[in-house]
Amino acid sequence: MDKQSSIVEIRNVYKCYYKGDLVVPVLSDITFDIARGEFLAIMGPSGSGKSTLLNLIAGIDRLDSGSIVIDDVDISTLSETELAGWRSGNVGFIFQFYNLIPVLTAFENVDLPLHLTGLSKKERREHVEAALNMVNLTPRMDHYPSQLSGGEQQRVAIARAIVIDPAILVADEPTGDLDRKSASDVLDLMDRLNTELNKTIIMVTHDPHAAERAHVIRHLEKGEFST
Repeated sequence: MDKQSSIVEIRNVYKCYYKGDLVVPVLSDITFDIARGEFLAIMGPSGSGKSTLLNLIAGIDRLDSGSIVIDDVDISTLSETELAGWRSGNVGFIFQFYNLIPVLTAFENVDLPLHLTGLSKKERREHVEAALNMVNLTPRMDHYPSQLSGGEQQRVAIARAIVIDPAILVADEPTGDLDRKSASDVLDLMDRLNTELNKTIIMVTHDPHAAERAHVIRHLEKGEFST
C-alpha cells in the first residue's frame, strides 16, 4: 500500500499478558496498513486478540514490541501523558455498552470531550449541535440516557465520538447490545460517517451482518491474521 494513502501503519506488533509466572501471547508479529477513509472490520473468535489490537491502535493499551504509526505519529514512542493528549484529540471511541454518563443529558455527554479543548462555550455548543444533528438526535438532546432507547444511546455515543473530528473511529462491537433494527440504523450511520465525512473506521465485531458493511474484513485467529 502506498505510504501516503495509509493513516495507520502497524509493524511487527507483539503483545502478551502475564498471569503470575504464566505468559499468555495475544498478538504475534502483526503487520498491516489501514488506508485513509477505510472502513475495516476485524473478526475472529473470542480470545483471538481483536479487542487487544483495537486498544493498541486507540492508544488505550501498550504493545510489547513493534510500532504503530497513526497519521505520521508513532504512538508507541509517546509517554503516558503524551499518549493521553494524543488520544483525546485523535480517536473517537464507540463501545458496545455506550458508556454514557447517566446524570448528564445527551447534549452534555457529547459536550464532555470538548472540555479538553480550547474551544469557547459557544464553539462547543456549535460542535455538539452539529454532531447531534448528524446522528438525527437534535430533538432528544435534553434527554438523559435512561429516557433513550438503546439505539438512541448508541447514536449519542457516536455523536460524542465524532464531535472532536478524530483522525480515526474505533468501534468495539458497536451493535452487540442492539436489536436488529437498531443495529441496522447504527450501521447506516457509520456508513454515512465513512462515505460523507471520509472517516476511517476500525470495527471489531462478531456479527457477519455488521462486517458486511465494511470495505475490508480481516480475520484474527490466535493472535495472527488468517489469509
